[in-house]
Amino acid sequence: MSDSHRGSVKDFVNFNAKQDAELLHKAMKGIGTDEGTILMLLTSRSNNQRQEIKAAYKKAHGKDLVSALKSELGGLFETLVVALMTPPISYDASQLHKALKGAGTDDDVLIEILASRTCAQIKDVVKVYKKECGGKLEKDITGDTSGHFQKLLVILLQGSRDEGVDEDRIENDAKELFAAGEGKVGTDVEKFINILGNRSHEHLRLVFDAYKKLAGSDIEDSIEGETTGNLENLMLAVVKCAKSVPAYFAESLNGSMRRAGTDDQTLMRIMVSRSETDMLDIRACFKKMYGASLYNTIQDDTAGDYGKALLYLCGGND
Repeated sequence: MSDSHRGSVKDFVNFNAKQDAELLHKAMKGIGTDEGTILMLLTSRSNNQRQEIKAAYKKAHGKDLVSALKSELGGLFETLVVALMTPPISYDASQLHKALKGAGTDDDVLIEILASRTCAQIKDVVKVYKKECGGKLEKDITGDTSGHFQKLLVILLQGSRDEGVDEDRIENDAKELFAAGEGKVGTDVEKFINILGNRSHEHLRLVFDAYKKLAGSDIEDSIEGETTGNLENLMLAVVKCAKSVPAYFAESLNGSMRRAGTDDQTLMRIMVSRSETDMLDIRACFKKMYGASLYNTIQDDTAGDYGKALLYLCGGND
């Protein structure tokens, strides 16, 4: 996590795992649960610290903290608390597993995670998936997807993008993308997939600039004009993440809230998984793109302990 200083959740300074475990134990003991203590405590500790609390709780009480929390909580708040208690790589792995193993495949989850995570994170997710979900992620993805969508997912899954910028290739990549898209009838998707899936983000940003000079329009316009469905969504996500991961998440958060009915699963997944990575940048992008703060938008769209916990993860108003 090289950008962890851009997160809204940081290590709690005077941390004491044993003390925190007892505070949680008290919050769950007796009649009624003190949700306020639970949400304030967990959102102000880093994920590593939450793992230490989990260990201290088991040592003191001989049972699993997550199971104890689940038996006391319910609904969206419970789902959020369980997510907060899960190590980040395990959380990604479990989200992918759920997306692949549920009824129908949740393409949006595959797209979000594989387009936005670093190569190192993807490699870790593949390892943890095998250990915790009992299968090979690549095999599960190829079993559930097809065509060019599947090919680009598999390339991203290798977690082996080139590093740095290859000056000599920028112009050529832009020309290839242009020829593959606008330049002739029928899109040569393979070329698109190869370049988008394998070049570094820095390199792609320069390619997109060169493409714009060549085509007179953005690469996104070409993708939107030439592809459809989940392939289009995946290619656009890869392009957006190459340009700016925080802006990509700001847009996804906006989409999860500002329409009829909140997509709580997406809202929760992003708030949890970006809280220690780039939440401050996401907030800045959100304000710039939508003229409202992420904090106020979440406040208008959620309620109860669940809403309060999300606001703590957001970390402040802009």
